[in-house]
Amino acid sequence: MKKSTYIIPVVVIALVLVLSSIFVVDERQKALVLQFGQIKDVKEEPGLAFKIPFIQEVVRYDDRILSLDTATIEVTPSDDRRLVVDAFTRYRIEDVTRFRQAVGVGGQRTAESRLSGILNAQIREVLGSDQVTSDRILSEDRAALMLRIREQAKAEAKSLGLDVVDVRLKTTNLPKQNLDETFAQMRAERQREAADEIARGNEAAQRVRADADRQVVETTSEAGKEANQLRGGADAERNKIFAEAYGADPEFFAFYRSLQAYETSLKGSNSTMVMTPDSQFFDYFGSETPGQ
Repeated sequence: MKKSTYIIPVVVIALVLVLSSIFVVDERQKALVLQFGQIKDVKEEPGLAFKIPFIQEVVRYDDRILSLDTATIEVTPSDDRRLVVDAFTRYRIEDVTRFRQAVGVGGQRTAESRLSGILNAQIREVLGSDQVTSDRILSEDRAALMLRIREQAKAEAKSLGLDVVDVRLKTTNLPKQNLDETFAQMRAERQREAADEIARGNEAAQRVRADADRQVVETTSEAGKEANQLRGGADAERNKIFAEAYGADPEFFAFYRSLQAYETSLKGSNSTMVMTPDSQFFDYFGSETPGQ
C-alpha cells in the first residue's frame, strides 16, 4: 500500500514531464525553441518535436502568405500634381531566426508596423522620382512602378526575415481640393480637342466643296466646248448642203428660199404685210419667171 502511494505520484510527474516536452508543429507554421530568451532550435517541418520541460518554450509563427494594407499617404510626382495613394502587400516570414532577432517579442504586429514604414518610404521614393509623372502612375506604366516598389521593399524587408511577395497600389486619386481644378483642366483640354476637330472638319469640308465647284466648272466648260464644236460642225454641214444645193440648181434654190421667207413672214392667223405690188418679195406670185 505504501509502495503504490509513492508510485502514482512518480508516474503522474513523469507523465507531466513527457507531455511538457512534446509539442506539435503545424504544417502552416514554423516554430522556435527558446531557452531563457535565446534561440536553441528551429522547427520548420511539420510533426512532433521535443523540448526541455519548464526550461525551454516554443514560439510559433505563421508560415503562410500574409496580407498587409498600408495607410493612405500623399505623394508628389515630378509634374507636381499630388496624389493620394494606398497599397497592399503580400508577404511571408522567410527566416524565423532573423525575424525573431529583428522584432523580438513584438512578433507579427511589430513586423507589420516596420514593413508598412518600408513600403510607404519606397512608394514615396519611386512615385516621387524625377522620371515619374502623375500620368504614368495613372497609366499602364503603373505595373512597372509597382514592380520597382516591390523589388526595393523586398531588399529592405530581408533584414526583418520577411519576403515581400507582391505589392499593389489600390488607390491613386487626386486630393479632394485638387479635383475641381483637375476636372476643369480636363474639360478645357477636351473642349480644345473638340474645337481642333471641328476646325479640321470645316477645313476638309471647304476643300471638298472647292474641289466639287472646280469639277462643276470644268465639266460645264468641257460640255460647252463640245456643244459649240458639235454646233459648229452642224452649221458647217448645213452650209455645205445649202452650197451644194445652190450649185446644183440656183433657180430652184432661190425658189426654195423664197418659200421659206413666205412661211416665216406669214405665220399666225392674223398676219398683215403692206408692200407695193412690184416688190421683189412677190416675184414668184406675179410672173412665171422670177425677176420679170
